[in-house]
Amino acid sequence: MDLPTMTIPKKLSLMTTIIISAITLTGCDLLSTDSSSEEIKATAQTTRAKGINLSLFTDGAFTETPNIVDCETSDGTKTSCYEITTSGAPAGREPGPFCPRTTSDGPEAGGSWFSKEGTGDLVDITGKFILKLSEYYGDEKWVVYDAKTNKVRYTATKAACLGAARPDVEEQYKQNCIECQLSYLDDDFSLTYLIPVTPIPADKPGRVRTVGIALDGSELSGPAPIGAILGSYTIAAFDDCGGHINVHQGYHYHSTTGCTDKSDKTEDGHAALIGYASDGYGIYAMKDAEGKEESLDECRGTTDDIRGYHYHTASPSENMFIGCMHGETVRTAGGPPDGGPDAHRGPPPVSE
Repeated sequence: MDLPTMTIPKKLSLMTTIIISAITLTGCDLLSTDSSSEEIKATAQTTRAKGINLSLFTDGAFTETPNIVDCETSDGTKTSCYEITTSGAPAGREPGPFCPRTTSDGPEAGGSWFSKEGTGDLVDITGKFILKLSEYYGDEKWVVYDAKTNKVRYTATKAACLGAARPDVEEQYKQNCIECQLSYLDDDFSLTYLIPVTPIPADKPGRVRTVGIALDGSELSGPAPIGAILGSYTIAAFDDCGGHINVHQGYHYHSTTGCTDKSDKTEDGHAALIGYASDGYGIYAMKDAEGKEESLDECRGTTDDIRGYHYHTASPSENMFIGCMHGETVRTAGGPPDGGPDAHRGPPPVSE
């Protein structure tokens, strides 16, 4: 699935730190007339960015009231951050289902997965999809079921989850549909996110590791290691919301299908808010109320007078939310710049 390739100390695996921001800024006529156009653009984007609106999160998204703490970005900027702690479970709903149990099961019994084209909507993991995997991927080794019983092979225990939900899938769990349960998490499992209160435009776009946090408190993850997953003839099944579970991140998203969408209460028909990036900028759905997409920069971001700089997600099967980090993110002790596990990079889904 998408666990770190290196051994992570237990404390770090239980307390993953990210960056999120929140103060609404006002005023943008703060520059002298001899300021450069780059300075004007950067300052305008910063002053208009709204940052995090905690009231938009689902009830129960946090395990304790978020605090504001001193922090320092990976670029050395000393600032203030929201410290947000979550339980690793999506607030307001139970994850799943993930893997169907038989080859005759319909879409209600299973979840979803990336399309082989690497774009567009996710595909339903039905019994028929499991039966036709060898045809779908053009490889006869794709046999994820018992031909005698028509039962789907899936990771039914915590030990199986631990052996399969990793880039180097253990041999006995290859040719399986992978699913893990929230009950497999340690009793004291929690995730802590640090996000700058005021978004700070970076000098150059940054690499995406952990993308940010969804409005239900779940992690918005970086790309899943698709090459390793498909190379082991496994399907790291998502539920219909585009998320799944591992013991390091709890429930986390690799796609957005509308489950966390929330209107920002404007009348301009803008796409719905789904969460916030690790640099503090808002992340919105791909399309607006009329089904249209905006013109975006390389990070999948744009600026308007209402939201300031903000991102729009890629399509569900693209194995990404945004292309890069527009703002500065916080580097935690011993961790990557945004504090998340540095194990999500991977090639896009295979295509014929």
